[in-house]
Amino acid sequence: MGLGYIKLTITFAEILKHTPMFWTLELASYLEDAPWPATKDELIDYSIRSGAPIEVIENLQELEDEGDIFEGIDDIWPDYPSQDDFFFNEDEY
Repeated sequence: MGLGYIKLTITFAEILKHTPMFWTLELASYLEDAPWPATKDELIDYSIRSGAPIEVIENLQELEDEGDIFEGIDDIWPDYPSQDDFFFNEDEY
């Protein structure tokens, strides 16, 4: 008896469904002027209307929708760098 094989076919869309959401500073910048506080649906609508890249919309669609209100990008991307992360205290140097 010979060993058989299984042909595996997977589409790019299926791969994307299992790829975790990722944020970059560039992607997050598209939400800077969003109407905070906002729901998931409001953020998706804003992203579409403002011409944000599809990655922003896909990331927002991956958020769990429990009717939460997001106060800012920090609620969506907890590791979002604050201005304190970019500036240094000139008195220290």
